[in-house]
Amino acid sequence: MTTGDLSYDVVDVFAETPYAGNQLAVVHGAGRLSDAQLLAIAREFNYSETTFPTPLGAGRYSVRIFTPGSELPWAGHPTLGTAWVLRERGLLSGDEVVQECAAGEVGVRFADDLVELTATPRGPVGPVPDDVVGELLSDHGLGPEDQADEAWVAGAGLNFLHVPVRSGAVVRSRPGGRALTSYDGMPEVDDPVEGVNLVTIEGPDGGGAGLDVHARVFAPEVAVPEDAATGSAAAGLGIMLAVSGRLPDGGTYAIRQGIEMGRPSLLLGRVEARSGRATRCHVGGRVQPVASGKLRVPPR
Repeated sequence: MTTGDLSYDVVDVFAETPYAGNQLAVVHGAGRLSDAQLLAIAREFNYSETTFPTPLGAGRYSVRIFTPGSELPWAGHPTLGTAWVLRERGLLSGDEVVQECAAGEVGVRFADDLVELTATPRGPVGPVPDDVVGELLSDHGLGPEDQADEAWVAGAGLNFLHVPVRSGAVVRSRPGGRALTSYDGMPEVDDPVEGVNLVTIEGPDGGGAGLDVHARVFAPEVAVPEDAATGSAAAGLGIMLAVSGRLPDGGTYAIRQGIEMGRPSLLLGRVEARSGRATRCHVGGRVQPVASGKLRVPPR
């Protein structure tokens, strides 16, 4: 490695095998770079997110997370992938660690071959008026008849609009091009993502049993037309499942995402709730190593 080079690792997160799931670049030793340089690196990889961690010792690290368009205060698959990489490099130890990011502290737990994050619920806000949802569905190639249940805004560090749709509608959907704030009547979304999570939910209502979910997540406002696996949206979905009566007293759910992109992903969600109020969200999955190397520091 020459002077001025940075080392990096590429991993696939929420992936059962390599070359699936959501790609993540973890770049080491970039603490002195400017925001513009960090953004240039994120655009060079052009994954949905690239992270820049700093180990702090004693099972703790800080991280900055960039999409190709901007910085995020927190995100799910970058949290799991970054923690996994640092642990593999021997920079973290133990089965439970803490990530410090702009959204606060996030706990990460390792169990066998799974990595799981724990996040604090935000929201929910809603239900969103059906006429607003109908307009949004039209922008995503669907009709109002495709709506299967009430839509809610919810998140655990990042808010998403979660829209349940009927079987087959997720496959037929397409990326939209409008910000959520452009829809009259849309509840205010106080974060930089403005993402839409279209989901088909299968399983018993209100029984606390595991649910099967097919999801697609679109976030064009942060230069991510479609995401292959979205841990932050998966956490927020748990809040919606609680308030909508699907998992009013908590339970588990498995999300299949990224299929339409050729990047099949599996996200394992678990929400703690009581009487429809979520108290804690957990999202886990597997991480697969793909590549490592070095890159030149971008010019200032």
